[in-house]
Amino acid sequence: MRLNLSSLADEARLAFTTLGDRATDIVNPTVRLGVTGLARAGKTVFITALVHNLVHGGRLPVFRAYATGRVTGARLEPQPDDDVPRFDYEDHVRALVEERIWPESTRRISELRLSIAYESASFLRQRLGSGTLNLDIVDYPGEWLLDLPLLAKDYAAWSREAIALARRPGRPPAAAAFLARAETVDPAGAEDETVARELAALFTDYLRACRADEHALSTLPPGRFLMPGDLDGSPALTFCPLPGEVADPPAGSLGRMMARRYEAYKSVVVKPFFRDHFARLDRQIVLVDALNALNAGPAAVADLSTAMTEILGSYRPGATSWLGSLFTRRIDRILIGATKADHLHHADHDRLERILGHLLAPAIGRAEEAGARVEIAALASVRATREGVVTAGTQKLPSIIGTPLAGEFFEGETFDGRTEIAFFPGDLPRNPGETLEGVDSISQRTSPLRFVRFRPPALERTAEGMKLSLPHIRLDRALEFLIGDRLA
Repeated sequence: MRLNLSSLADEARLAFTTLGDRATDIVNPTVRLGVTGLARAGKTVFITALVHNLVHGGRLPVFRAYATGRVTGARLEPQPDDDVPRFDYEDHVRALVEERIWPESTRRISELRLSIAYESASFLRQRLGSGTLNLDIVDYPGEWLLDLPLLAKDYAAWSREAIALARRPGRPPAAAAFLARAETVDPAGAEDETVARELAALFTDYLRACRADEHALSTLPPGRFLMPGDLDGSPALTFCPLPGEVADPPAGSLGRMMARRYEAYKSVVVKPFFRDHFARLDRQIVLVDALNALNAGPAAVADLSTAMTEILGSYRPGATSWLGSLFTRRIDRILIGATKADHLHHADHDRLERILGHLLAPAIGRAEEAGARVEIAALASVRATREGVVTAGTQKLPSIIGTPLAGEFFEGETFDGRTEIAFFPGDLPRNPGETLEGVDSISQRTSPLRFVRFRPPALERTAEGMKLSLPHIRLDRALEFLIGDRLA
């Protein structure tokens, strides 16, 4: 998918911003890292764990510059963009370490600058002295990326697609309630604010129901309907798709009102995000909670595949010439992180990576053809479990051990948030294609999948009583891929 800003002025503004960023990079080398994923994929936890491990001396053996001692320090600095909220690192650390609760999910864009001091591995660069790399981490909801394709669609095209999607099997009952009410209105009838608000509310309820755990659906544009922020109640968020013919509604009609507000949504919400934030990224990590979709069944897995393919298709991947890079940014590395790997035994981690590779193969292929490097890693930014063995009759099953969140329910038991359990989550399919097949066909080949949510771990302490850094799975591998070359 190719995105256009549709305005020479927008393109010129973007080129001017990029040129200014590059001029600053000469004095202060900077990597702008985008961190995204759909709701509850672990964006906030990833950023918090990344910073905590670098600042407090974490165990990062695969991150070579760090493991060899060439990273000499890391500290937080004031972020460069004064109009972007700061990522609330301190409160998130407190939640994880002191309260042992997961921090609140990403609901808006935020930013944090981490300054990394290092010694170069190059003999020539060593003679020039120590270096500093600014890592500007930009946290934003993945649902916003699902809005980017709207820039290339008019209201009629989007409306047709959204109505067809709502009628798909597997969509929750809320879709039926919205569709039933929408069928009663005439797009050519007179515009009516009360009707528009009612329809928009029903449409939002339908999107919210799609995201619930029992459905775990992912294709949910417009993204701001579930995260409205200060636009809550504005006309730009008070519209919905309509069944029937809406290609050329008459002036003063409900259809024309909806089309006008759809265009306002693109102008006020989508385009500024693309121009001011998204198009300025150098590297990207996309976090994916595949386990939640696998838990919900093949329909949720297929929907996740569609959503993530659209997200990956939104990027501007590849490399540019030195001259071209002064005016245009390209994302040259994309890491796809399969989160919550600590909810599986390590023997299943390769299978989880293969499943994501299978689901996203076309999008990954396009990014690689454009010149970007793409890697998939099963990871847990904060490891909440450890591994053990469960004996069931004569079988010894590889298990995970941890403390389920209070209120988690499994096999008739509701957990209190204090009791530790050993848990066998089942096995992922050996053949990635089975994840899109019917439940019965999967269960014939593998153990049924089952997952519960666990509390963050109690941190170990040193002999002096100091708490160690947050434990993880492959956070060091993620760092090596995303910025290792910039610390060479």
